[in-house]
Amino acid sequence: MILNITEKILARASGKTSVAPGDVVFVNVDKVMVHDVSGPGVLAVFEKLRKKGMTIDKIWDPERVWVAEDHFVPAADKISAQNVVMLTNFTKQFGIKKHFKYGMGQYGICHTLSHEEAMVLPGEVYVGGDSHTNTTGALGAFAAGLGHTDVAYVLINGKIWFKVPETLFFKLNGKLPDHVMAKDLILKIIGDIGTDGAAYKTMQFGGTGISEMSVEGRLTLANMTTEAGAKSGIVEPDQKTRDYLAARGVTKYNEVHSDPDAQYEKIYEYEASEMEPIVAKPFSPENTVVARDLSSVEIDKAYIGSCTGAKLEDLEAAAKILKGKTVKVRTEVLPAAMSIFRKAMDQGLLKIFMDAGVVVGPPTCGACCGAHMGVLAKDEICVSTTNRNFPGRMGHVESQTYLASPLVAAASAITGKITDPRDIR
Repeated sequence: MILNITEKILARASGKTSVAPGDVVFVNVDKVMVHDVSGPGVLAVFEKLRKKGMTIDKIWDPERVWVAEDHFVPAADKISAQNVVMLTNFTKQFGIKKHFKYGMGQYGICHTLSHEEAMVLPGEVYVGGDSHTNTTGALGAFAAGLGHTDVAYVLINGKIWFKVPETLFFKLNGKLPDHVMAKDLILKIIGDIGTDGAAYKTMQFGGTGISEMSVEGRLTLANMTTEAGAKSGIVEPDQKTRDYLAARGVTKYNEVHSDPDAQYEKIYEYEASEMEPIVAKPFSPENTVVARDLSSVEIDKAYIGSCTGAKLEDLEAAAKILKGKTVKVRTEVLPAAMSIFRKAMDQGLLKIFMDAGVVVGPPTCGACCGAHMGVLAKDEICVSTTNRNFPGRMGHVESQTYLASPLVAAASAITGKITDPRDIR
C-alpha cells in the first residue's frame, strides 16, 4: 500500500504493514517529555490512580523520558518554585536521568531542547505534555502534544492511541527572499486556512523551498501547525537533517519517507518569490496582513523569544537588523536555550543587542505564556516572535500582541512602529 511519512511512522509504531486516515491505532511511543507545568499535572493523575488502589512504583522506561524546566523559570512565585522541586523528586523517584534543570548548565524551552539536544530522532513517535510538541516533527518524527492523563498513561505503559490523521501538504516553490522567514510563511498559511483549517490533521511541508530552508526554519513551520489546529507537523528528513543531527553527535536512526505517489487530502502551493513579511494582528494567528499595512501601528514593546522565535538563526536575523541601531521601545531578547545563549555570546550577538539598548534575559517561556519576565500591562501593544496572540496570552487581557518574524520584530523595535525589515536603512 502507498503511504505518506506520517502513515508509515504510525504503521511501524503499531506493528502494522499499513494504516489509513481514520484508523485508530495503538502505538508504541519512542520518547515522552514533561515540563514544569505538565509534570505536576501528571503527578496529580498518578496520585488519583494510587487512591484508587493502583501501585505506581516504576515507569515504563526512564531512558525514554526527559524533563524540562521552562515555563516558570526563573521561579516566578512560591508555587512555581515548588513545581520545580516536584520535578526533581519525580526524576529521582523513577530514575529519570535526562532532566534539564534551570541553573544547572544546559536548560531551555522544551521544544528547543528536543532538537538542540537531539532528544527526538527521525522516524520516532514523540509525545509531550505541551501543545507545541509538534515542533520536532520538523526532523521527520511524528510529534504530538497530549494532556496530563494521556501522558500519565504513556509513562506507565509506553503506548497511546491515535486516530491516523489526514495529511495536508504545503508545497513551497523556490527559496524565500532574504527579508522573509519561515515565520512569515507559516503565518501566511494559517491566514489562508484558519486556526481550525488543519484540525486533527498532519501538516506536511515540502518542495524546493523547504529543501532550501534551514532545519531551524522548518522547526518554526512545524511549531505553529498547532495554531492551525493540527495534530502534528512534519518535514521529511534530508541531508540537512542528517547534518544537523550529526553536529549533535547522533548518526544512527531509522529515517522514514513518503512513497513517491503518496496521497494527501489537499495540496497547497506557494511561490517563495511572492512572499512578504507577514504579521498576525490581535487576537488570532489567522488575522494576518502584510507588515507594511500596519506601518502606522505604534508599539510599546518588542519581544524576541520563545520556541518559535529565539533559535540561533532567529537571533542572527534580529542582530542583523539591530546592529549599529538603537531601539525606541522596550525590547527583550531571550534565547531559547543556554546552548543558544552561549553561541550568541560567542558570535557577538549579545553585544549587538545590548549596544542597541536591548535587555537580554535567560531562556524561559515566561512572557509567551503571560506568566512572568516580560508580561504586558493593560493597553500595551507588543510585536512578538511568539506563536499565540489571543486576549491575555502575554499578560493583561486588554493588551495586544502582534505576531511577527524576528526580522519584523527587530525592525519595529528600532522605529517604534510595526515595520517591514526592508524599510530599515
